[in-house]
Amino acid sequence: MRDLKLPDQRHPEKAHRPDNAQPKKPDWIRVKAPVSQGYKDTRDILRTHKLSTVCEEAACPNVGECWSQGHATMMIMGEICTRGCSFCNIATGRPDALDVFEPGRVADAVKKLGLNHVVITSVDRDDLEDGGAEHFAQTIRAIRHQSPETTIEILTPDFLKCSHEVVEVVVKAKPDVFNHNLETVPGLYPSVRPGARYFHSLRLLQRVKQMDPSMFTKSGIMVGLGEDRQSVMQVMDDMRAAGIDFLTIGQYLQPTPKHHKVDRFVTPEEFKAYETAAYGKGFLMVSATPLTRSSYHAGDDFARLRAARLAKLAQG
Repeated sequence: MRDLKLPDQRHPEKAHRPDNAQPKKPDWIRVKAPVSQGYKDTRDILRTHKLSTVCEEAACPNVGECWSQGHATMMIMGEICTRGCSFCNIATGRPDALDVFEPGRVADAVKKLGLNHVVITSVDRDDLEDGGAEHFAQTIRAIRHQSPETTIEILTPDFLKCSHEVVEVVVKAKPDVFNHNLETVPGLYPSVRPGARYFHSLRLLQRVKQMDPSMFTKSGIMVGLGEDRQSVMQVMDDMRAAGIDFLTIGQYLQPTPKHHKVDRFVTPEEFKAYETAAYGKGFLMVSATPLTRSSYHAGDDFARLRAARLAKLAQG
């Protein structure tokens, strides 16, 4: 689980960077403190099963609300990432070997939490030949075995250093939603996501849709990193060209002074305008608010996404 190290100890690859002042959050960004019994029950189940969550590792602002409702995004393949993205709060370093019992523990926790919809994500594992694709597949199969009615959403790394075939291993395991985040506009990749490649990530999602046209695909970006509206519109067009069904847009929040600075706080009115534009471009489902994250309200959004597709099919 998330450690208590100081920022420069937790992120040694960022220690050489100058500090970026963390601006005061505006009134429209408010989160609930994690104090409810539901929060504690969810935390205890995750601790008992020795599971990591991106909610903790990435310092998600919605952890109090989600855990209070028994929702958690489980992070497999360890707590140490092989990448060092400037926006991310997950520790960078040399990961441990994969835990072969982890898929079973995840499935046990999903059943005990009684989840109707579960989101499974991971750190980047560039040290593995398949990037962890088979581990994702095993986790999906384990959940299906114990909780066949639970819908499964995966949020995968980009598998950048793997052969193109590895994504097929994950697709064949039949998750209900295949999510991979572009994170930002292409012009900011060198400073925000230097270990990734924008068009590789787009192509990954396009291949998923080509392999299984019935599978929902999803991607998201953060705003407030220094992008402009025109570049966000272009990302939307690129996503639609790749067949992506569901778009999320949320405000970037700076985890520590060593992380990428917040360029500005995007207003709720601007988020609403992005949502309207995205629906106009043909996305089946859009979530665009300051506190939107990939897995925030993911179960409810999936139900609406499925309904949107059925309505579109009915219209011919």
